[in-house]
Amino acid sequence: MSAGLPAVLDRLNHRFPSLLVDTIDEHEPGKRMVAIKNVTVNEDFFRGHFPGKPLMPAVLMIEALTQVATALLLDRNGAFATSRVHLRGVDGAKFRRQVVPGDRLRLTVTLKHTKGSLVRAAASADVDGQEVAEAELVLMVTPSADIDPSARVHTGAAIGAGTIVGAFATIGPSVRIGRNCKIGASAVIDGHTTVGDGTEIFPFASIGLPPQDLKYRGEPTQLVIGEGNIFREFVTIHRGTAGGGGVTTIGHRNLFMNYVHVAHDCHVGNETIFGPHATLGGHVSISDFVNVSAGSAVHQFCRVGPYAFIGGYSVITKDALPYGRTVGSRPARIFGLNLIGLKRRGFSDSTLKKLRAAYRYLLQSKLNTTQAMERIEQDPALSCPEVDNLVQFIRSASRGVILRRGGKKAEGSAED
Repeated sequence: MSAGLPAVLDRLNHRFPSLLVDTIDEHEPGKRMVAIKNVTVNEDFFRGHFPGKPLMPAVLMIEALTQVATALLLDRNGAFATSRVHLRGVDGAKFRRQVVPGDRLRLTVTLKHTKGSLVRAAASADVDGQEVAEAELVLMVTPSADIDPSARVHTGAAIGAGTIVGAFATIGPSVRIGRNCKIGASAVIDGHTTVGDGTEIFPFASIGLPPQDLKYRGEPTQLVIGEGNIFREFVTIHRGTAGGGGVTTIGHRNLFMNYVHVAHDCHVGNETIFGPHATLGGHVSISDFVNVSAGSAVHQFCRVGPYAFIGGYSVITKDALPYGRTVGSRPARIFGLNLIGLKRRGFSDSTLKKLRAAYRYLLQSKLNTTQAMERIEQDPALSCPEVDNLVQFIRSASRGVILRRGGKKAEGSAED
């Protein structure tokens, strides 16, 4: 702690502090800290003051105690890596004797009460066991952005409290980044882009750049990203086009592994997973809880229904059914329910039974799609919101849906 103390004290916000702590003697994280200040005659604050009788000013004893309190507060579990400390008040200060060169000042700070961002701390100083000062410090801990000096952040950009911007990152003038985000080294964020709280963008990701659409003419379209997303290395997410609604949207808590590409005007839901090199063409819609495996591609204007699983290196040229396993490229086929994923998401046995029966009507009966859906809707034993969603998804498909069955062996394993 003492080796990194100057850097920690840079975040003591009421002024840039002179270092008034030499060593940390005792430390109970989040509770108590004892530090030592050796008062020497060559201290900067003695020069030109108190000629013939150097005394340590009382205000500097408070400053020394505040520095100890800052080190204690910023070392707590859960403290933001970019938090700053403000001294908001000093209550009940008492100074009982003078501190002079040669004294070894023992500084003790104990945290007392916390209310929101305000913290009260009991502080005292003694020399050779004799108390020389005591006070109750009132401090405020607030997170702030931590931007590497080499990063290029436009003055028009808004960076939320607690956000860390890494070396050589580039952030454009119309970018809005939320709180407690992490922007990796050499990442680029541009355009009218909004990034939600708690999002992590890894090095070399490219977020919010112009779409790869020859009709795009520089119009101010948007990219809106929700909270808690992870964009790994070399991910590219493009903003929208005027002809596609003007906005690309990403929901909450999604994982985009390295080299994933999301094209213009796509809409991605919540808690999805994209494997490495997965690619979405323009205007694609991905529902909640979808898993798109490595190397797979979804053709423009296609939809992937909720809880769907897209197998590795698949090519999706029609809408992929909700709750199903779609795999393959020549062409992609449906291999029954995504049972593993549905069970992990807490689907009941009753719901799984109804979905399995609905899938049998669609895939294993001799009925055409229209007849199969009529049977599903007329069967009271299949009534549930999930089956209704499945039927509605098929009815609303503009490009058609993938209903070509997979092989018996693969289908059997999917239904186990």
